[in-house]
Amino acid sequence: MKKFITKNYKQTQKLGENLAKEILSGSISEIGRGIAVVLCLYGDLGGGKTTFLQGFAKGLGIKQKVLSPTFVIMKKFGNFYHIDAYRLKNSKDAVELGLKEIFKNPKNIVAIEWPEKINKILPKNILEIKFKFISKNERSIEILVSKS
Repeated sequence: MKKFITKNYKQTQKLGENLAKEILSGSISEIGRGIAVVLCLYGDLGGGKTTFLQGFAKGLGIKQKVLSPTFVIMKKFGNFYHIDAYRLKNSKDAVELGLKEIFKNPKNIVAIEWPEKINKILPKNILEIKFKFISKNERSIEILVSKS
C-alpha cells in the first residue's frame, strides 16, 4: 500500500497522471493479468476521485476533458472506460452495461467510482484507491493492489 497526501487539486491530478504512466510501463504487474486493469475509487462526494481521474487520463495520453459520468454512467475514451456506478442499483445493472465483457479485454483500463455498488462482478485483482478528506484542499489517498 502507498499513502499520499495531496495539498491541492493539481497534486491530486499529478498523482493520477503518474499512476497511469506506471500502469502503461507495466511496473504494476500484479493487476490486469489477462484481463482489463481495473481501478476502484472509494470516497465521499467531492473527495477527489474525478480530479484524480483527470490526471490519470492525461497520463494515458487522453486529450478530452474528463468529467464525472454520473448521469450517463459510463464514458469511453479509446480503451479507457470511466464508470460512475453511483446511480446503479446493483451488479445486474452493471452486467447490462456490458462490464463483464469490458473486464475480459486485457487492453482495457477501467476506472470505477462507487465500485461498492457492483462488488459482485468486479475482477479478483483490482487497484483500490481510497480518498479521504483532510481539509478543504487536502486529501489522503491510499493506493493498494487487492487480490480476493
